[in-house]
Amino acid sequence: MLAQATFVGFAVLVTALIHLYLWKRLVRDTTRPGRLRRAGGMVALLLALLVPATMVGTRSGSNWLAWPGYLWLALMFYLLVLLVVLEVPMAVAKLVLRRRGRAATAADADPSTVPAGGTGRTATVPAGHVPEPAAAGPAATSPVALAEPPAAPAEAGSAEPPGDEAAAGTPPNGDGPAGGRPDHDPSRRLLLARGAAIFAGLTAAGATGYGVRTAMGPPRLDRVQIPLAKLPRGMDRLRIATVSDIHLGPLRGRSHTERIVAMINRLDADLVAVVGDLVDGSVAELGRAAEPLRDLRSRYGSFFVTGNHEYYSGVEEWVREVDRLGLRVLQNERQEIRAGGGVLDLAGVNDVTAAGTGLAAPADYAAALGDRDPARPVVLLAHQPVAAHEAAKFGVDLQLSGHTHGGQMVPFNLLVKLQQPVVSGLGEVDGTKVYVTNGAGFWGPPVRVGAPPQVSLVELRAP
Repeated sequence: MLAQATFVGFAVLVTALIHLYLWKRLVRDTTRPGRLRRAGGMVALLLALLVPATMVGTRSGSNWLAWPGYLWLALMFYLLVLLVVLEVPMAVAKLVLRRRGRAATAADADPSTVPAGGTGRTATVPAGHVPEPAAAGPAATSPVALAEPPAAPAEAGSAEPPGDEAAAGTPPNGDGPAGGRPDHDPSRRLLLARGAAIFAGLTAAGATGYGVRTAMGPPRLDRVQIPLAKLPRGMDRLRIATVSDIHLGPLRGRSHTERIVAMINRLDADLVAVVGDLVDGSVAELGRAAEPLRDLRSRYGSFFVTGNHEYYSGVEEWVREVDRLGLRVLQNERQEIRAGGGVLDLAGVNDVTAAGTGLAAPADYAAALGDRDPARPVVLLAHQPVAAHEAAKFGVDLQLSGHTHGGQMVPFNLLVKLQQPVVSGLGEVDGTKVYVTNGAGFWGPPVRVGAPPQVSLVELRAP
C-alpha cells in the first residue's frame, strides 16, 4: 500500500512539474501580463488535473474521460520533448540577441562617437587629437563643443534627481546597462518565444494525429524466420502466430478482437500464442469484447500467458475466462507439441509482476522448464522480454514476448530500452533468442508513432 501511494505521489509531482514547464514556455514566455496570460494559466491547471482524473476515472468506469485525457497525455508528451529539444537553439538565439543589445548600448555610450556635419553620420575622434577650429564665424565650432556630446534633454515634469540605480549605471528595471536601455530587444525575445511555441504546437499536433491514425488502424503483419539448432527436420517451417498487448478497454472493444482473430485465422498457423496484456478491465466489463477469441483456429492449439495488466484486472477470473474461450493458459508449465515426427516443448510462465501480488503464483522457471529432455527444442512464452535472463539459465532456445509495444511513441522507445533487453523484433539475451512483437493494441494514449500495431508470424527453421 505504501509503495503504491509513493508511486502515485511521484506521478502527481512529475505531472505538476511538466505542466509548470509547459505553462512557462507556452504561456508566460509568449504573452504579456494580462487576461490572456491568466486564461492560459487556468487552462494549464485544468489540463494538469485532467491527467490524474483520467487515470483514476477510466479505472472506475468513467470512460468518457478516456479520449480527451489520453489525447492530451500524448500531446503533452510531444510538447515536452520538442520544447526540451528547442532549449539549446533558443538559448543560442537569446545569447546572440543579448550580445547585439550590449554592443548597441556600448556604441551609444562611447564619447568618441559624435555627430558630424549634421548629416546623421558619426565622426570618430582619435584619442589625444584636438581638432583644429573651423573658419571664424557664427557657425564655427569650438574644440570643446566637438569633444563633449550634447546633454540629453530631461523629461518634462521630472524634478527628482537620479536615484541610486541611475547613479550606479543600472537602469531601474535591471534589464540593461546605464541609460535604461535593456541589453536585449524584448520584442524580439517575445517573437522568438512565440515562434518556438507555434513550431512545437504544430509538430506535436501533427505527430499525435498521425499516431492516432496508426494506432486505430489495422495491425500490420510481421513475418520472421528463426532458425533453431535443435528443431527436427520434420518440424521445419512450423508457424506460430504471435500476438500480444491487445489491451481491450475503454477505447478498444469487441470489433478490435474480431479484427485480430480474423487476421490470425487467415495465416493458417500451426500454433497461436497470445503473450499477455489482453485486457484493461474486469471480466464483467470486457468479457463480451474478448468472446471472439473462441474463434481462433490453429492446427495444434492456441495458448495464453498472463501479462502485467491481467494482475490489475482480476487475473484469476481472466484465467478462467480465457480457458473457457478455448485457449490453454500456461501457468508455469509446458505442453508437448508433436508434428512431422518431431517434438517441441512449448512452455509458459506467469508475468514477472505476479511476485508479491498474492493473486497468482509468481513466475517459476524451474516448474515450467525443469526436468525436461534437453535434446528437444523449447519455445517459451513470457510476456516481458526481461524474463529471458532467467530463461537462458534453463537453455531456452526461443522466447516469444510482448509488453514493450515497440516503444509505442518515439522517442519513448529509448526509455524502454533501459528496462528491457529487446524492444522490438529479434534479439538475443545470454544465448537465448528473443522475439518481441509490437502488440496489436495500445495502452493509455491511442497513439503509435514509429511502432505500428502488429501481429507476427514466427516461422521456425530447422538447420
